[in-house]
Amino acid sequence: MAERSSRTVRDLRVGNRASVLQRLYFGGPMSRQALGPATGLSSGSVSNVVAELTADGILEEAGSVESDGGRPRTLLRVAPSSGRLIGVDVGETRVRVEAFDLALTELARTERPLTDSGHDVETVVRHIAEGVAEVAAEAGIEPGAPDGSTTTGVPHGGLIGVGVGVPGIVDRDEGGGGAGGGGGASGVGAAVGVGGTVVHGQTIGWDAVPLERMLREAIELPPDTAYFVDNGARALGQAEMWFGGGRGAQDAAIVLIGSGVGACVVTGGVIHGGARGGPAEWGHLTVNVRGRRCRCGARGCLEAYAGAEALLARWQEAGGVLPSGADEETGVSALLAAAYPREGGTPDPVAVAVLDETAEYLGAGISDLINLFGPERVLVGGWAGLQLGPHLLPAVRRYAESYALRHPAARAKVDLGQLGPDAVTVGAATLPLADFFTRGGRRATPSRTEATTPGVPDWQVVLEGRGVR
Repeated sequence: MAERSSRTVRDLRVGNRASVLQRLYFGGPMSRQALGPATGLSSGSVSNVVAELTADGILEEAGSVESDGGRPRTLLRVAPSSGRLIGVDVGETRVRVEAFDLALTELARTERPLTDSGHDVETVVRHIAEGVAEVAAEAGIEPGAPDGSTTTGVPHGGLIGVGVGVPGIVDRDEGGGGAGGGGGASGVGAAVGVGGTVVHGQTIGWDAVPLERMLREAIELPPDTAYFVDNGARALGQAEMWFGGGRGAQDAAIVLIGSGVGACVVTGGVIHGGARGGPAEWGHLTVNVRGRRCRCGARGCLEAYAGAEALLARWQEAGGVLPSGADEETGVSALLAAAYPREGGTPDPVAVAVLDETAEYLGAGISDLINLFGPERVLVGGWAGLQLGPHLLPAVRRYAESYALRHPAARAKVDLGQLGPDAVTVGAATLPLADFFTRGGRRATPSRTEATTPGVPDWQVVLEGRGVR
């Protein structure tokens, strides 16, 4: 006897809305007539869904095209003004906050440096709260619009959600157990609420920090605002897969090189390296047994050789001199200038040797990703990756090919990411956007307990909506 489907009429309606939304977002503008074949829906279903989404202010007309012998066909698109998104990048040296419309056009941005206090949890939360308040005011996001309805200053829609990219492992605390702040400096000791997001950032001294709860308490937004906290490498990867160098690929590895090192892996259209760790902690793969001490406490991690912090430490140990008062970005620039001076200058052999060794370690680490996951593309991003990449990428490719198995190496193309240093912030904003799509254009509740497709991640649902299978 065949099993009866558990999908309800509501599930089907949400699925139809999601399918139309995703097709128009990634493939639009498109006419009603073209949406039928593109989504596999009947003309009646398309008409009903378009009418609903238009009434909700999510779709708008975008011109028309001539038809074969008939009246011109109206083109539809997702209205950029129908919602607002906030993306936060908790980086190694700064907190960056940006507000976007639904088309991910930047509306406002602000940055706050992480200086002597480092990643003290209260300081980071305060920076995020102040940054969110600043960009929300500049972007016209009204705090009194909890349901996405029409509000003063926000045409068609309010805030869909806040996405936050952080270093470390992100987990959900389903039992509401206690959690302490890391490093002795944060002073966090309150219990995590049921279903709250916690962050295990060993390299920054965070031990099961209840970040979602702390953000809810600190940020002046409606209490039902949805927060999506995930690893920064995963946020970077999602941005590159949607809008950058990963478009069209089924299998990819996106590498983030900043002060530290991380990665996310996409296999069969499903992204890994987010909640509960995974390949996001690629930087703590052991590449040199009993090697350099990593800031995580272990020895021989890739991050102890390839991250910007370790790179500059190795240069100084070899005799390099940093400019007085230089931060990491200035230090990396100085190292590159020493190794690759302007025309007529003499390269510093110490700087050249340190960078070549760094390229070899990166190549070896990428070869592990190639051997384990067989990606079509490996994209190098992060502020340090983008700064080092134009100089080191040829050597990284050679080393990766020499360390990897021939067959998967022949398939993999190693290149730079395309979205620039803001990619993590953009990726963080795609976290609530992906959820918005899978819900058929409806905002999530804080608990996000209603799953439109049980067991299937938002990332996979959205890729399928784009026709990537």
